[in-house]
Amino acid sequence: MDGAYISAFAALAGTAIGGLTSFATSWITQQAQAKCQRLAAERESRAALFGRFLDEAAKLYSDALQNRRDDITGLIGIYALTNRIRLISSPHVVEAADSVVRIIVDTYLAPNITMEEMRANWIDRHVDPLRDFSEACRQELLTFGRY
Repeated sequence: MDGAYISAFAALAGTAIGGLTSFATSWITQQAQAKCQRLAAERESRAALFGRFLDEAAKLYSDALQNRRDDITGLIGIYALTNRIRLISSPHVVEAADSVVRIIVDTYLAPNITMEEMRANWIDRHVDPLRDFSEACRQELLTFGRY
């Protein structure tokens, strides 16, 4: 083989390797960015769902403390949110959501409480029916990266 052919072949091989390396680097970077975007979107979607559940649960719990009801039509929204959570969340979050719904139903069936009794529950006994759910959600959201 002639020296010119070897030089030309080496130049072509170097160009091909350089181009392939550049392509591979760009592809890997693009895949990593796409994965980060998917995780961020999933985290935001779950955070919004958990927030809607917390809003609905807080309204219902507040109503349950003040009113005794046998009608369950007001609970349809929270049951729907619970089942949406069941579709995408970990068993720990689902269990915490189910627990919140049970607390709300039990509170509707219990006698109404006064402001003094509510204060005693919240301050003296640290009763917060949404706390376990909130903490479970925080742990789940952390699996998608820092929030």
